[in-house]
Amino acid sequence: MNYKEYIPSEPLARYVKCYYVYESGSELISEDKAFATGCVELMFNLEGVQWETKENNQFVVTPKTELWGQIIQPLAFRTPGKNRMFGIRLYPYAASVFLNENISLFNNKVTDLSGVIGQPVQELHNRLLDAESTRQQIELVESFLLKRVSQFTAKLEKVTLVQKVMSEMKQESFFDNIANVAAKYGITSRYLQKIFINYTGLTPKLYGKINRFQNSLVLLAKQNSSLTSVAYECGYFDQSHFIREFKSFTGVAPSAFSIEHSSAILASPNK
Repeated sequence: MNYKEYIPSEPLARYVKCYYVYESGSELISEDKAFATGCVELMFNLEGVQWETKENNQFVVTPKTELWGQIIQPLAFRTPGKNRMFGIRLYPYAASVFLNENISLFNNKVTDLSGVIGQPVQELHNRLLDAESTRQQIELVESFLLKRVSQFTAKLEKVTLVQKVMSEMKQESFFDNIANVAAKYGITSRYLQKIFINYTGLTPKLYGKINRFQNSLVLLAKQNSSLTSVAYECGYFDQSHFIREFKSFTGVAPSAFSIEHSSAILASPNK
């Protein structure tokens, strides 16, 4: 398996965490799980077999143009052979700019992106298939995204608000409650909750938990920290609190989690 990330251009750096190419060169079935990252991802199958995700205890084929909403519960997926994927990892607050939807509608599932946006996505996918290099594919994607941004400029004020609040919440020194944060921006906590859900698919509280969980994954990957030190460094009350929240996102305790056999670190926005 090969995975490589690419940095977006300056006009899109506010919205796009990264572009990436994922390649599986094996004919064997490779199974993994996706966990909560706080990010929404758009993926295009460029070559080979299509991915499969687990629904109602059986695997189903994903579309060739994929919209991965907020994955809050562990989502099993597999690649049943060789393939090549091009992905766009969006910051939590940015998805609504490109999708013009209530982002919470896509939580915990993979949706056909062509069904959400329509013909422009189908045309982009065809152009990506014809592109001669990854650089050309990135240029095509950036042209598409910049056009989408220009169509939804009315949203940017609220996007900026959510972005600022999220930036505050990611600071190590952040211990404020959401009511006080909302008051700082002259709005009610109820209104802030509504904006968060519509624009990110998450409540502020859940976003805080996901960010903390992602920080713990990055520390666990270093393999030189005890569970107690990880718990306190990431802002959990104690080790039992850390274990409980970690298990809610992965289905297993941190001591039983295998970093080596998971793509979780590759997909982490906090690495």
